[in-house]
Amino acid sequence: MKRIKINIALLVISIIMISSCKKDYLNRPPLTGITTDNFYKSGSDLRLATATLYAQPWAGWNNFPLLGIGDIMSGNMLQPYNADLVQFTSFSITPQNSYLAQSWTSFYDVVAHCNINIKAINTKMPDSVAVKSKTGALGEIKFIRATSYFYLAQLWGAVPIIEDNDKLIANPLVPRHKLTDVYKFIINDLRYAVANLPKTDQPGRVTTWSAQGMLAKVYLTRAGLGQNGSRNQSDLDSAAYYAGSVCNTSGLTLLPSYYNLFRTQFNDNPESLFAFQWAPGVGYGQGNAIQTQFAPSSSLVTGGGGWGGAIGPTIDLANQYTTQDSVRRKATFMLTGDKYPELNAAGGGYTATGVNVKKHVVGTAADNNSPTMDLWSSIEHNAVLRLADVYLIYAEALLGNNASTTNAIALQYFNAVRTRAGVDKVTMLTPDVIMNERRIELAFEGQYWFDLVRLSYYNPQKAISIIRVQITPTNSQNNSMPRTQFSYDPATGIKTPAANSLIFTPPSINTFTLPIPANDQTADPKLLEAPVPYY
Repeated sequence: MKRIKINIALLVISIIMISSCKKDYLNRPPLTGITTDNFYKSGSDLRLATATLYAQPWAGWNNFPLLGIGDIMSGNMLQPYNADLVQFTSFSITPQNSYLAQSWTSFYDVVAHCNINIKAINTKMPDSVAVKSKTGALGEIKFIRATSYFYLAQLWGAVPIIEDNDKLIANPLVPRHKLTDVYKFIINDLRYAVANLPKTDQPGRVTTWSAQGMLAKVYLTRAGLGQNGSRNQSDLDSAAYYAGSVCNTSGLTLLPSYYNLFRTQFNDNPESLFAFQWAPGVGYGQGNAIQTQFAPSSSLVTGGGGWGGAIGPTIDLANQYTTQDSVRRKATFMLTGDKYPELNAAGGGYTATGVNVKKHVVGTAADNNSPTMDLWSSIEHNAVLRLADVYLIYAEALLGNNASTTNAIALQYFNAVRTRAGVDKVTMLTPDVIMNERRIELAFEGQYWFDLVRLSYYNPQKAISIIRVQITPTNSQNNSMPRTQFSYDPATGIKTPAANSLIFTPPSINTFTLPIPANDQTADPKLLEAPVPYY
């Protein structure tokens, strides 16, 4: 299948932009060295420049934090031995946490890459380049910058808005900006992307439907900001409008097989609205290393790796799946005795020997017909936004502030997700029904924590109670609790929770805002001051 390829010219542009970045989040461009004067001269140059934004700058987030924050912190997954991941499990996160710093740096790396491209396009691009090529490239860039800021806003709240990294040379100390302004900035970028991205493009490239789907998600999230018990109706209406546009007019449909969503042969399928475009053979820190870290066996990863034997779903997540929901379960996590013929196919397939992660585990280079795929570079293009996500956003926006709904359109799209999974339709939607469906459909895709954050904006006690239930012992004899791992007996189908010796910090509203990394606090004391307006 066609995809955005990293070639020599693309690598040159990556070097230009990477050389313009330091390892801290400010990413101040150098005063000397490579410039962009001889590059931004054609539409093809623009395509190469924007292609770099789909992969490498996101590597720090994709490696461990994506699942560490999105699924471990939310209670979907547990890794009891990695100290920094344990902090996410137990809500004892310190500013020294390495994955905290890795995430912050990655997001601001993305922002810096976007800012450098925007400035170069606006100042270096000759008039001979078609306006449509220029605005389309800016639409891609602003979509990606908005997505990065959306992560920052949900994880840290008020953060610095940086549009011109060159200005940081003269003024390297920057304040945080009010969260309402951060969301306004995100929405402005996405509205530009909606207006200027095409309806169709090369597989893997974002389109107006990508931007409308992400904008719907942003409006749905912002709808609860600063509210008490209910959400802002205007933002809910906007979320429904943009999600409805994608659902009703894009012509896109769900991939028929849920299981195939996570096989590399189906990278960039029509359901994928935005996915990281990882390439093989790019080396440590440049590619998709999720499989290396989370696969349970070295037989599944070319070149070694497969260090995820201690990582698996919590019993709380596993208990959300009904017996009927077997397709999504098997595609998401392995139970002892599960057989996966496509993994280690040359060795006769893989039979799970424990309860472990399956999603993102795609097998060896031979399994994927990718000779240069190595330890650090799975070729899975893992999706950040899928059409199924937008279907569920649409249903939630139509439910709005109601306790329940039988709205036919909301049920149509909600049940399309369930039908594809092979489970029965529902006849009524409630907030809990939608929340649970999102948890199952998007498990191990780094989504559930952000659903809890969205809930915490307008109903913090409900969000806190979900976590509190997970860490409350249910069996005093072995101190088992929902947020614990389990063993599985394939002969009886019985799940046995493991004893849990972790000490949990009681959740509060502060649980939903991460601490600013220690190094950045030291480098920029203004980050510890009260946020200021941006507009």
